Amino acid sequence: MVKWLLVFYQLDCRLFQGVNRHFDIRGLNLFFSAITHFGGALFTVGASILAMGLTTGELRLTAIASALSLTISHLPVHLIKKWYPRKRPYLSLGSTKIPRNPLKDHSFPSGHTTAIFSIVIPFILLMPVFLYSLLPMAFGVGLSRVYLGLHYPTDVLAGGLLGTVCGFFCFYLMAV
Repeated sequence: MVKWLLVFYQLDCRLFQGVNRHFDIRGLNLFFSAITHFGGALFTVGASILAMGLTTGELRLTAIASALSLTISHLPVHLIKKWYPRKRPYLSLGSTKIPRNPLKDHSFPSGHTTAIFSIVIPFILLMPVFLYSLLPMAFGVGLSRVYLGLHYPTDVLAGGLLGTVCGFFCFYLMAV
């Protein structure tokens, strides 16, 4: 079992380094430095409040489900980071490229990725056509977290799954 965990961790590190090694490409830096903020508190909380205030009917219920999903999803993020204090890759792996002033809290799971998936999934479920714009944005946020040297791929995967599950749960909770 320990051998498999080591192999899995090594794969996670190789995937991380494969993405992070492109950090010096100016266009990618601009893109990923911008899109990563779509998973931040300012954007996700602001978008949720704005959507609740500017919509009515079924769309407003979906906005409420989205805000509820964001709130609920961050309880396990906080607890897991406390119980499983995984160091960020730039603290564990040599030659990791990072932006100025990187985050210093724990890495697992990715809070930005959790947040963006938790708010977009209810809208995708309501109107599947949103899949073509919101899902690439959410994946972009997740990829940005690895690219910027702040998370391992498994941190992002866990955050995406957590946000997705909360998004589904809250959407169907509000639909009842």
